Amino acid sequence: MTAQPPLRGAEDRSSLLWDGVNLARSEVEKQADEQRRDAGVSREDPDFIDSVDKALQVMMAFSAEHPELTISQAAELTGLTRATVRRVLLTFSRIGFAEQRDRRFRLTSKVMRLGYGYLSSSPWWEHAEPHMRSLSNATQESSSLATLDGTEIVYLARVPSPRSVSITLNIGSRLPAYPTSLGRVLLAALPDDELDAYFEQAELVPLTTRTITDPSELRVALMAVREDGYALIDGEREEGVRSVAAPVRDRSGVIAALNISVNAARMSTDELRQRCAPLVREHADSISAEISHR
Repeated sequence: MTAQPPLRGAEDRSSLLWDGVNLARSEVEKQADEQRRDAGVSREDPDFIDSVDKALQVMMAFSAEHPELTISQAAELTGLTRATVRRVLLTFSRIGFAEQRDRRFRLTSKVMRLGYGYLSSSPWWEHAEPHMRSLSNATQESSSLATLDGTEIVYLARVPSPRSVSITLNIGSRLPAYPTSLGRVLLAALPDDELDAYFEQAELVPLTTRTITDPSELRVALMAVREDGYALIDGEREEGVRSVAAPVRDRSGVIAALNISVNAARMSTDELRQRCAPLVREHADSISAEISHR
C-alpha cells in the first residue's frame, strides 16, 4: 500500500501554532525584562538591585578631594552614564541627601545618618574610647581605631594628643591599607584567600620613597605582622611620620586595629618598637577583652 503524503494544512497549522508559542514566550520575557529594569533588578542575579548599587557608587564619588561634582564629573568618576548619574543626583536632591547649586551637586549632612546607623549599632565603640585616651595619655601621642573596607581602612575613632602629628584625619576618613600600620594589621588578619583577593584588587603605588609596593615584599611584611602581633610603619604613607598598630578582636576574630602615630624627629623606630608597641598591644588587648565579654 502506497504511503499517503501528510496533509499540507496540518503542517501549516502546526507551524502557526509554534510561531504563536514563540511569540508569546518572547513577549513574556520582554515584559519580565522591563519589570526587572523598572525595579532595578539585575538580569544575572535577581537578588541584586542595580539601581541601589549605582546610587551608592554616585554617593561614594564625593570625597574631600571632590566635595562638589557636576553630572559629567560624577559620571567620569563612577563609569556610569550621564543619564543614570543625573537621575541619581536629582533623586538625592529631592529626598534631601544632596543639594544643587547651578550645575554642581554636593551631599548634605543628612548623609551622616547612614554612617550613624553603623556606629550606633556597634556598642563596642563606646568601650574603646576610654582605652584610647589612656593610651594617648601614656604615650603623649594621638591614637586611632580603624576597620578594613575593601582595599582601604576607615577611621572609627580618634583621640588627639597635645603634641599631635600634623595629619588631618577624622571619623570616616579613608586611607589605602597597604602603607599604614592599621592597614597592615587588618590585612595580616585576613584568611589567605581573602588576602589573595586583596592583592588582585589593590593598586600599590609609592606614596613616599619608603613605601613597599612589591606584592611579594608586602606579603613578607604581613607575615611578620602575623608573627609579631603588631605592625610598625616608618614613613611609608607620609615622610616623617611613624606609627605602630595592634589588632582588636571580638569573639569572631579581628574586627579593628588600634595605633598611635608619632613624629619621626621626636621618636626613633627603636623607641617606638620597644616602648610604645607593648603599650599599644596592651590597650588593644584590653579593648578586646572588654568587648568579648559583653
